[in-house]
Amino acid sequence: MQTMPVDMLDEIRSTSEYWGGLMGLRQQGGPLETMEEIIKQEDEDEMGLGDFEFANETDVPPHWLDYKHLDGYFYGLKALVPYSEYTPEFPLEAGQESPHPLTITYKGMPTPAPFVPHPDYESPEYTTEYYDVKTCYLDPEDKVHAPDLYAYQGVVQAQAQPVIGSHNLLGMREDICWDRFGRYGPYGLGYSFDEGGVSEGMDTENAGSGTVWSELGKIDYSLVDWADAQERCMDKNIKRFSPPDQDQSLSTLSSTMRKDDDQVPLPWTSFQRGERRRIDTRRKKIDRIAVVIRTYVGFPWTQHAVLNFRAMISELSLRSGGEYAVHFLLHVHDDTMPIWADAETAQRVLDENVPPEFHGLCTLWSEAQMRLLYSGDFGETFENPSGQGIHGVYRSAHMPLQHFALTHPQYAHFWNWEMDMRWLGNYYELFDRLGVWARNQPRTELWERSQKYYIPHVHGSWENFTALVHDETEASGRRPVMGPVHFAGRQSVRFEEQGQSFLPLSCAPGSDPALCGVGEDADLITLNPIFDTEESGWVFASDVTGYDTVFDIPPRRSAIITASRLSRRLLAVMHEETWRMRHSMFSEMFPATMALHHGLKAVYAPHPVFIDREWDMDVLDQSFNGGRDQTTSGHGSPYDLVNEHNHKGASWYFNSEFAGQLWRRWLGFAQWDGRGPDGKGTLRGGREEEEREGGTGRMCLRSMLVHPVKWERPDEGPEL
Repeated sequence: MQTMPVDMLDEIRSTSEYWGGLMGLRQQGGPLETMEEIIKQEDEDEMGLGDFEFANETDVPPHWLDYKHLDGYFYGLKALVPYSEYTPEFPLEAGQESPHPLTITYKGMPTPAPFVPHPDYESPEYTTEYYDVKTCYLDPEDKVHAPDLYAYQGVVQAQAQPVIGSHNLLGMREDICWDRFGRYGPYGLGYSFDEGGVSEGMDTENAGSGTVWSELGKIDYSLVDWADAQERCMDKNIKRFSPPDQDQSLSTLSSTMRKDDDQVPLPWTSFQRGERRRIDTRRKKIDRIAVVIRTYVGFPWTQHAVLNFRAMISELSLRSGGEYAVHFLLHVHDDTMPIWADAETAQRVLDENVPPEFHGLCTLWSEAQMRLLYSGDFGETFENPSGQGIHGVYRSAHMPLQHFALTHPQYAHFWNWEMDMRWLGNYYELFDRLGVWARNQPRTELWERSQKYYIPHVHGSWENFTALVHDETEASGRRPVMGPVHFAGRQSVRFEEQGQSFLPLSCAPGSDPALCGVGEDADLITLNPIFDTEESGWVFASDVTGYDTVFDIPPRRSAIITASRLSRRLLAVMHEETWRMRHSMFSEMFPATMALHHGLKAVYAPHPVFIDREWDMDVLDQSFNGGRDQTTSGHGSPYDLVNEHNHKGASWYFNSEFAGQLWRRWLGFAQWDGRGPDGKGTLRGGREEEEREGGTGRMCLRSMLVHPVKWERPDEGPEL
């Protein structure tokens, strides 16, 4: 068991009480009486909101209430069609006719097939270029394989297309869908505790679900130790991986401005290992990636949460031969607990807060540790709307993550993840494709592309979108960002003091701008646009600490929701800015701003986001790209408190209600559809509806990120 400090922010700043008019902060007190209040308080305690909540300042209803709800998401497997025959309910292309009324030509329950998004590790192409991959197992005797997932070939007729982002753009399959058993059956859904499952999904419609256990049977997970399995997998495949950073040096490939051979070492990786390995004539080694999941004392673990993280470890770590590793960062709120001095105390914390199968993956941390690690006076703050301390998880979740990276030199990148996120699909496909796509993005006008939502129905192809951003940038008169930015009071990190640059050689003067940064791993990958916070109306836009307030506030960028991938060198810069310069910013702003200040590569990856209503697509573009120069930045930003309500019906945003509702319906639970005048509507879904004569069966959705999922079983949520 590790006992190093680290954390991730759960930036859910409100739950279903936050609905979507003009929002403000107001004080609230009193006892907690409903489950909704308990869930809300758990979130706010973890984030440091304390007694604050978001409240309405107007009774004007959101404009999107006028749009019709979409129904296609909730059709089931009996409406499955080949992708070539699929017509979405929304948005329709010119000349397309609506698939309603839906005609079902049901010919029997379709059969799913294993879906493997990993490379073919046994192919000559792979083994010629990379080291062999040894098979990893769940058990020490190497008898129980990590299971396959099962997907259905085709898409449910009339299911909506994503309105933001694209599967195809990122290299993800858009022609398959997932039911609950194909996704989670291999990890224990659909069979009892006595059989080694989780005793969930057994009372839902399950026609044809037995296929997912046809190869390996129902795996008994009762004795699985995930930390041991992950460690054994890494040990078997140790030859595949780039070694941990031991020389502490900086590669000459990091800079086109190298002055001399003298270097001041930092406690971090050689920054351009990715470029260095590509010129190696031997078989290539690969970098390892950590997925770091923030949890906390008191988090309400459920069996569905257990399924989700079994899936993550199996798909990312074991099935990849150890390329990824999963860690949990357990925030211990009580600073007086001797979790480092006494092993029994640390074990008791684990026993009371984490399922035994995940104990060995946990790292304990506390805010008291952060005050010791990053000690001293941080100086003045421009604004601190939350009133929280600089070392707290709410304002500075990056501090423990920086320390985690410092103490784990075996990883080149770190995915910052949260407990209430779900990926409906295979985790390897998600993280691998995001990394590959980001690596292939040129730096030229990358900041400008990354501040705008990509809406295919409005913007057309990615090439059209890129050209549009170029034209809008020229029309704005603003100079595109390239390399580090300079401002009054800016300080250089030691790497820069040596005259070195974080720009790769492909960006050297005279190089082709279209190739600048292509092939360079991204230092930051975000899952929402990276926007300029100045005049954006975002409540934490000026939460900036440690800079000389005699000067103007520094330029800033932010990405809402801290889920992101950070490189070791970005975390190195953040660490030095924190300990040496006593600089910090709000958790969602610090990584992107440090990348901006120092010229690191930051990318917004436009993953597929779905919406619950039939929006006018031009209005959707105006609502989500309504900021300065038709972006998410500046005045009119979608992250202004008066505009954030537009995300309520999206599948990915901290205040979404659609995300949780869609997820629970997909799991087979009946849900109030929210379509009535009282906001409650009709109870829809569940076993009765999925099994009824003339129905379409259980849902099958394409891959998507879903956030937030605050509960799964109806009896876990608030009373209605």
